[in-house]
Amino acid sequence: MNDLTALSGIRVRTENPNHHLWNNHGTWFLHYTVHPTPFTKERIRRSLGTKDIAVARERRDAFFANLAVETAKNTGTGTRKAVAA
Repeated sequence: MNDLTALSGIRVRTENPNHHLWNNHGTWFLHYTVHPTPFTKERIRRSLGTKDIAVARERRDAFFANLAVETAKNTGTGTRKAVAA
């Protein structure tokens, strides 16, 4: 979960390999909280579509890696585009 460190709002407990994972009757879900405004929060749960914890961890890591890339693109901290003067 090294990509998570790029997202300042994502909290990670390295001693817990199942962080952000939630088991609902055998199916693993990704569970995290977003703050769309300073005064509100929204809990997000997305099915990872698997009963295998190893697959769930891989899908969680891929989701957050993709989120880090998208965040970098939107904030301009990723690759710089040429700007016409």
